[in-house]
Amino acid sequence: MARTPEIDRRTLLRGAAAVAGGTVAGLGAAAPALAGPAGFPTYRYVRDAFAGPLRYNPTGEFIFPCVRGVYDKISNRLGRYYLYYGPHDAPGGICLAYADRLEGPYTEYASNPVVDRNLPGGVTVSHVASPHVVWDAPTRQFYLYFHGENYTTRVARSTDGIRFTDETPILSTRLVPNTTETSYARVFEHSVAGKGNRYVMVFMAVHTIGPGTRKIFWGWSPNGWSGWQFSPTPLVSPTPDGCTDISAAHLLKRNGTAYLAYHGNTGNMYLTEVGNNFDREVHLGVFHRPIASDNGRTASPAFGTDGGVQYMLYEAGPRLDARICVARAV
Repeated sequence: MARTPEIDRRTLLRGAAAVAGGTVAGLGAAAPALAGPAGFPTYRYVRDAFAGPLRYNPTGEFIFPCVRGVYDKISNRLGRYYLYYGPHDAPGGICLAYADRLEGPYTEYASNPVVDRNLPGGVTVSHVASPHVVWDAPTRQFYLYFHGENYTTRVARSTDGIRFTDETPILSTRLVPNTTETSYARVFEHSVAGKGNRYVMVFMAVHTIGPGTRKIFWGWSPNGWSGWQFSPTPLVSPTPDGCTDISAAHLLKRNGTAYLAYHGNTGNMYLTEVGNNFDREVHLGVFHRPIASDNGRTASPAFGTDGGVQYMLYEAGPRLDARICVARAV
């Protein structure tokens, strides 16, 4: 998985709010899903996400896909689905691609990156990476979460999903004790009893208290933009999965409860039940394993549904050489 024996911050980058709607031409009825942990489907590789070579490709690697259906949210859209992604290595950059089918292939937006490392107020960071976008219905805005540097997570806003402004820090290591990195955040609309929240965030932190190093932590907010609070203790630890590091968790709901799907330093994805109130940690084992073309590593899962067909977009390949792929439930 790694090019050196040492696992650095990017070993665990990456990778469900379903993106509903539309039909996928030519697929017909969805085949019965093969049961994975907790009855989730298994997923089979369909294609690499992009239609061809990319214009903005400063480092030859891309991470952390996030796909959103925009057909019912904005006019003058580029396509029915917007895919956000980007390189991790400096200079990074938050990028956009679009398609009329969730399955793709996706066409690169001509003016990438939509957010670069030159932030408001004259702040320049080494890189920005790991985009996650939500649609906030009350304000009719897209909220974009990303990190830069590795110890700071920010949020920006947009009315069209392309032009983002007001990049604002909301999470840093000073807000989570005994951590040296806080990054790879995903945010979901999900209320937790007693928190007065509408949104939750799950993110990776490098934790200075063992066992394990990179763990999943969480936070909550009433509106997704401000008022964020963060738990000081890990939500999911890596050792029950036989890992030392886990990252890029995605919230999934099924069976009347909540789960996190995430990847570990073994190259596999794992599934853990956290419960609707994020008060459980029931490790259920491997959620998805790499195939030969994944070169030993699958990571950063993101999920959606198009025409009743379930999809997973994910990051495949070794760190610093990853690409974005699309898989379909089988």
